[in-house]
Amino acid sequence: MLDWLTGRILGTLLWTPRPLIPLLAGTAEERGSEALDLQVHLLLRFLELSGMERAGNPHPPEAREDLERWSRIVAGSAATMAKIEDLSVPGPLGAVPIRVYTPVRESRPLPVLVYYHGGGWVLGGFETHDTTLRNLAAAARCVVVAVDYRLAPEHKFPAPLEDAFAAYRWVRGNVLQLGGDLARVAVGGDSAGGNLATVVAALSVAREVPRPCFQLLLYPVTDLSAEAPSYELFADGFFLSRDMMRWFRGHYLVDEAQSRDPLVSPLLAEDLSGLPPAYVATAGYDPLHDEGKAYAERLLEAGVEVFYRDYPGLIHGFLALSSLVHTAAEAFDDTVAALSRAFE
Repeated sequence: MLDWLTGRILGTLLWTPRPLIPLLAGTAEERGSEALDLQVHLLLRFLELSGMERAGNPHPPEAREDLERWSRIVAGSAATMAKIEDLSVPGPLGAVPIRVYTPVRESRPLPVLVYYHGGGWVLGGFETHDTTLRNLAAAARCVVVAVDYRLAPEHKFPAPLEDAFAAYRWVRGNVLQLGGDLARVAVGGDSAGGNLATVVAALSVAREVPRPCFQLLLYPVTDLSAEAPSYELFADGFFLSRDMMRWFRGHYLVDEAQSRDPLVSPLLAEDLSGLPPAYVATAGYDPLHDEGKAYAERLLEAGVEVFYRDYPGLIHGFLALSSLVHTAAEAFDDTVAALSRAFE
């Protein structure tokens, strides 16, 4: 109840007329190619004043609770599904939970999106992404299969990736019973989930499993071996910070040498040809901005069809803010449009 009330208060603040926002929150930052979105600026000011910091807790269990609370606050309205089903599929070290969102009941097969949540391989799960995935399933008229892969530091690399691939392989083998179309199975994810999605696509080629028809990569992690200039430019104060990324990396990897493995850092892969078409979206005020853009460029150079979209005034995690921030709502619509085009 308290989180719902906090969300209502936040929503009311963010719908303040734009000319009045600087009076409430001061002048927006201008570090990127464009000024920080005014609604996002007010959101960050609210976070600062309220003492809430995303993933700011140094202990993974408490940080997971913090992210779940934040997700409830910003969730907004969730689309009604025809069916939601929780299942378990075989994984390398046991069952991998999945949640299947079916938006409508139709006689013809629906396209399918296998989705991996963000959270630095340490945080996140069904509850943090439930509203976003319901709305994505409804808007794109596709079955969404959310994968609850094992999390670090309890399960370091490659455990989350192996769960992610096992879930994709199971969906490929059981897509008809999900009401899905064999020819239209895509992968997608945000942040660390975007990393898993594109690596799963690469593994499907290497392991001779039918490759996805499309990759939906939202502000993805693509290089843990180095810190691009955007790490320094947006090191702190814009939701995801440089220190958080270092914290995630330390929990995910067994040792630093793994950061140069293309299964961890797909930007370092020698050959990206043969991967499916991709939509890559980045946020201007995000430490991951440069590596996301660089990955889109590498895909293009490899002959992969890519649609790249940058949102210069937004921050990392903007898809979850679509009920509160106008520009994030536009980004959500763009995401749906890209997915719908891929499923045509």
